[in-house]
Amino acid sequence: MSNTDYATPDILVSTDWVLENLDNPNVRFAEVDEDVLLYEQSHIPGAVKIDWHTELQRQDVRDFIDEAGFNALMEAKGISNDTTVILYGDKSNWWAAYALWFFKYNGHNDVRLMNGGRQKWIAEDKVVTNEKPSHPKGSYSVAYRDQSIRAYSSDVMQHLLKVNDGSGAMVDVRSPQEFSGEKLHMPDYPQEGAQRGGHIPGAQNIPWAQAVQEDGTFKSAEELTELYGSKGVSKDKDIIAYCRIAERSSHSWFVLKYLLGYPKVRNYDGSWTEWGNLVGVPIEQGS
Repeated sequence: MSNTDYATPDILVSTDWVLENLDNPNVRFAEVDEDVLLYEQSHIPGAVKIDWHTELQRQDVRDFIDEAGFNALMEAKGISNDTTVILYGDKSNWWAAYALWFFKYNGHNDVRLMNGGRQKWIAEDKVVTNEKPSHPKGSYSVAYRDQSIRAYSSDVMQHLLKVNDGSGAMVDVRSPQEFSGEKLHMPDYPQEGAQRGGHIPGAQNIPWAQAVQEDGTFKSAEELTELYGSKGVSKDKDIIAYCRIAERSSHSWFVLKYLLGYPKVRNYDGSWTEWGNLVGVPIEQGS
């Protein structure tokens, strides 16, 4: 499969490209894993660790770090505004895509994913290390926050009108069991459940992992177009994606926005842990 199949082919880099650019001073590699202990075991030489739980989020307000916090984080990781950032991680870039969405939300110009993520790098027996790198401090300033790629619960309520009239689509990327309401939460994450199970009315269930192949790389543009198109999720529609806490929906958001080039795609980061606990909002149950 060629990257030219995609609407924005440069948003992905291959493992070979990474290997060839390990010593490129203008590139910073960053590993973002669901299993935050993997980095200490081994990582790409020179790669920094970004902990999605402790470094990207504020637990006191259940929100992201603010602009000043993002500036400080980037500078500590040796990243400047003009740095090319290559993100990768476990679970077919599950959390790496979440980090990419947040980088784009903070207006970072050149941020990409390593196609296949950590699993492909390891499977190809490419070089790894457990040494923590030392990089010069970066210089960073968030110029703007791109609200066009983020949806809040109030936006979702308004979006229901578009779903009803056919001009909008809602994509629930969770498992069929979560979508139907059979499960209130994923088995390994009981703390991230909700009082009510089910899905947002009118949502189409397209589990995130259907977008990737066994080796963790993304399916072709043709396959992805068929995957979403078969559920009525097309380029002409205003689209909101959600999951449980927005990590899986970030992955699907990336596919829709950058690989397929759909112009109006937002990620509802409150997702089901917010919607399933809100008073007065509608839900549906069943498949």
